[in-house]
Amino acid sequence: MKLQNDLGEIRISSEVFTAVTGSAATNCYGVKGMAVRSTTDGLVHLLKRESMAKGVKVYYNDDGTVAIELHIIVENGVNLTAVCHSIMSQVRYVVSSTTGVDVSTVDVYVDSVRF
Repeated sequence: MKLQNDLGEIRISSEVFTAVTGSAATNCYGVKGMAVRSTTDGLVHLLKRESMAKGVKVYYNDDGTVAIELHIIVENGVNLTAVCHSIMSQVRYVVSSTTGVDVSTVDVYVDSVRF
């Protein structure tokens, strides 16, 4: 993403958005971690901290905002609606305050529940 101002240009890579988003999401209560669905066996796998960016997709909109898609694994027994709303709010706030880019949407997909 490229941001212009009167002082010059700022370029923010996709890796920054995915790292900030993954960190904000996994710090929320009830989240076990980021998820990825295996293409070989179709199973959902819990990602390690080093590779949690695979569970995040960032889409750049024409109006200068970003749309974020998260795939997560949650703990058993938590209120899924409350956890997802918490993630949406936290991710939107952290990404906006860290990068200065507005977040248009945050879509959360619960891929699995872990015991």
